[in-house]
Amino acid sequence: MAPTFAEATAVKATGSHTYAAHFPSEWCIGSVTHGGVVTATILRVASTHFRTTLAAQKQPHTITLHTEFLRRTSAGDATFTVRDVKLGRQTSTIHVSLSQDGREEVVAYLTHADMDAEKGYSLETGWRPDPPLPAKPVNLAKLAADGEDDDWVVLKDLPHPKLRKAVSRVNMHVPKCGQASPNVVDEWLRLETGEKFPFEAIGFVADMWPQMIENLVLREQPEGKTVKKSNDLPWLWYPTLVLNLDIKKVLPPEGVEWLHVRVLMKQIKNGRYDYEVVVFDEAEEVVALSHHVALVVDGSRNTAARGKGEGGSKI
Repeated sequence: MAPTFAEATAVKATGSHTYAAHFPSEWCIGSVTHGGVVTATILRVASTHFRTTLAAQKQPHTITLHTEFLRRTSAGDATFTVRDVKLGRQTSTIHVSLSQDGREEVVAYLTHADMDAEKGYSLETGWRPDPPLPAKPVNLAKLAADGEDDDWVVLKDLPHPKLRKAVSRVNMHVPKCGQASPNVVDEWLRLETGEKFPFEAIGFVADMWPQMIENLVLREQPEGKTVKKSNDLPWLWYPTLVLNLDIKKVLPPEGVEWLHVRVLMKQIKNGRYDYEVVVFDEAEEVVALSHHVALVVDGSRNTAARGKGEGGSKI
C-alpha cells in the first residue's frame, strides 16, 4: 500500500536548522520525486521551523515561496538545511536547501507571516477567471463516491501509469463537456485515500493536473499519423525549473477534502513552457496563485544515469 500524503511529506528535525525526510517511490514520476511532493515537503520544513526554532516570531504561515529545481531528486532520504535570512516583526524569510547523497538539488526562499493577524486594505479589483470557471459540482460527496455527476468525471486510464506513479495518488475530476480551451485545465482534486489536504498540500496541488501538452501534440500530428490518443505517444517528462507560490488564504486546521485547480498555459517554445495556476476552495475563493517555468523532454532524461561531474546529473 502506498504511503499517505502525510507520510510522503513527513519531516523530522535533526537539529535547530536541519530536517530529514524520506521520499517514497510511490510518489515519483519515473525515478524523480514529484515536484509537488518536494514543494509540499519544503513547506512542511518551513512550518516546522517556525513552530519550533522560530516560534518566538509567531509567524506560522508561508505567504510566498520561490523554488529552483537545480537537479533531479529521487526516492529515498533527503536532508533540508535552513538559513534564517531576515527575521522581522511582520514577515520573516528563510532559505531552504534540499540535498541527497551530497548533491544540492533544490533551493527555496519562503516568507512567513501570521495570516490570521494581517490587517490593511482589502479592495475589490474586478478580476474574474477568464474563461469563466465551469459550474462547480452540485454534490462533492456524491462525486467522491461515484466518480462522476452530470457535469464532472474522474479521469481514468491516464498515460504511462507505471511511470507516473504520483498521479495515481489523486483523483482528478474534469468537465464532462471538455476543457474551455486547449491551453486551459479545470479540475476538482482530492487525494485517493480520502485524507484531507493540509495547508502544506497547497504546494502539491499547485503542481498536479492532467498534462495538456500531450493533447496539444495530438492536435498537431501530421496527416496520416496513426497516433490517436495520448497513451500512444512516447513518454514525455516535464521537469519544473522554477515554481512560485503566493498563498492568499489559510486552510482550516483540519484541512479540506477538495480543491479546485485552474491551470492556464501561454506559450510552449523550443521545449520550454509556462503554467499559471489558481487554486480555489469549495467556496471558489482564491487559496493560492502559482507560476511555473518547465521543460518538456524525452522521458529517458528522467531515468538516465547521473553524470560523473561535480554535483551529479543536472536536469
